[in-house]
Amino acid sequence: MSYKALYNKYRPQTFDEVVGQRTIVRTLKNAICNEKIAHAYLFSGPRGTGKTTMARLFAKALNCDHGLGEQCNECENCLAIMDGHHPDVIEIDAASNNGVDQVRDLVEKVRYSPMKGRYKVYIIDEIHMMSSGAFNALLKTLEEPPDDVIFIMATTEPHKVLPTILSRCQRFNFSKIDDEDIKGNLIKVLESEGIQYEEEAVNAVTSLADGGMRDALSILEQVVAYSDDHLSEEDVLTVFGLTSNFQKIELLKLIVDKDISGVLSKLNDFLSAGIDIKRLNSSLLDILKDVLIYQRTKDPALLATLKGQEASTLVSIMNSKEANEMINVLLKSQGEFKNVSNIRSLFELTLMQLCSIEEEEVKPVIIEKRVEVKEEPKVVEEERKVETIVKPKAADVPEFFSTPAPTPKPVEQPKPVVQPVVQETKVEPPVSSIDVNNLNSSSISEDEGETNSLDDDTVIQIMVLGNSNREERRTLLKNWPQIESLKHHPVVGKLATLLSQGKPFCLCEDALILTFDFTRLSKIANLVDNQEAISEMISKLLGRRVFVFALDRMDCNRIYTKYTSLEQINKLPNKKDIVLNLPKGE
Repeated sequence: MSYKALYNKYRPQTFDEVVGQRTIVRTLKNAICNEKIAHAYLFSGPRGTGKTTMARLFAKALNCDHGLGEQCNECENCLAIMDGHHPDVIEIDAASNNGVDQVRDLVEKVRYSPMKGRYKVYIIDEIHMMSSGAFNALLKTLEEPPDDVIFIMATTEPHKVLPTILSRCQRFNFSKIDDEDIKGNLIKVLESEGIQYEEEAVNAVTSLADGGMRDALSILEQVVAYSDDHLSEEDVLTVFGLTSNFQKIELLKLIVDKDISGVLSKLNDFLSAGIDIKRLNSSLLDILKDVLIYQRTKDPALLATLKGQEASTLVSIMNSKEANEMINVLLKSQGEFKNVSNIRSLFELTLMQLCSIEEEEVKPVIIEKRVEVKEEPKVVEEERKVETIVKPKAADVPEFFSTPAPTPKPVEQPKPVVQPVVQETKVEPPVSSIDVNNLNSSSISEDEGETNSLDDDTVIQIMVLGNSNREERRTLLKNWPQIESLKHHPVVGKLATLLSQGKPFCLCEDALILTFDFTRLSKIANLVDNQEAISEMISKLLGRRVFVFALDRMDCNRIYTKYTSLEQINKLPNKKDIVLNLPKGE
């Protein structure tokens, strides 16, 4: 018997053997058991997540000789479907059969009854590759096929499928498979094949698979062929040009020590071993993410990349501020890889930039004044000590990204003196000048609903226009704390609480972009039902109505990287040519 690849040899043969996709499996099983079978299905999702396999299993459950919903893998129908030779289960590759003539031929054959099974099942893979004419030729048949015909279409790009096709199908979205499920299945395969393995090696294969079970088995097969039936982490790293956590931690230690010579030498070692720079950049981001998690939680169970001892080592040599700044530098570098021809030079510059990160120092300046009082013991009246914050030199960025420096707070540093006189100053909460009595709308909805959306190009246009409104944005930032003072207001408290958690990011004549730390808050702010209340509240500070759109921190960083990249190559839109396309009604 000829050799079979692992992903074919261990392809699931029943619903119960499917790795992940539990919701889809349950829905299809219930549909068959209750005989509520639709005439057309669309399976969409990333490659290697089980779309075609699920389609074959569904066809098997429909045609098994032992009854509807069974998958005995012994009867004539099941065996024929497993071998791909069943006359009633027709698999079509739309990538090579995407013309009108091929679809018309298919439509002509649909009217014939099944030859062996209960149902005739058409499995059309990569349906998005069909031409527009082919889609239209399929429409009528897809909407009203014979009772014993079922269409199952699979695609990795559902947005390319015509809406008229989508509306005629039951759609199932296949997600990336959880790492734990992939790891468990890989271990079963290794034990079944009698292959010795290291757990770290299985983790490395799982990470490389990126949620695809087929990719995981292909990677496993390649490494096993290289290592001669023994799976070790070192072999995985060698075959795919990766580095161990130990080596990456050593690189981060050199960066923290500002040892540029050592860092560049370490990079040369990586490149000599065939390490992929993009993967190294991503791996450093994963490690720094774990560092931030461990700094806040001290819980090794929450770590995805590091072990507890490794995380503890890194936490001891860097604080959260340094880790965050490193993440920002690496994220910017990651976004610029596709725009440069020499990736190595860009990454070397990135490493040198990481080495130049300095911790912000705070040096208090203390001024003392002693006053002698006749016939009274000497007392010391200490003037307020003001912290002088030494800021690192800022990079050249558009002015609307910068926020006003916070007002320095008084710092009391007690000094042993004779009978010190301490006078407490009562700090009054900020008083809001916002008139909330005549607001037309003040309620905020947190339910799911229609949301406003802006594409990246429109946000970048607002950022370009925002250069003309710098002073107005500064004034808005200065007055923003007035909103926070309304958080406990009986009418607008909920609205003020939401807005106080955001910050003005960019302001032009017609639109204001806010940033929130959390995606949940930005989604609430973008609900269409909330736009009126938010816009009216902000108009009390701004003096005019504007369209308000919210970004979370990750989207803000991504668009900022895109903006700076376009700026560097002089590809930003011309301010005179910009016509904003904002949601209607604003």
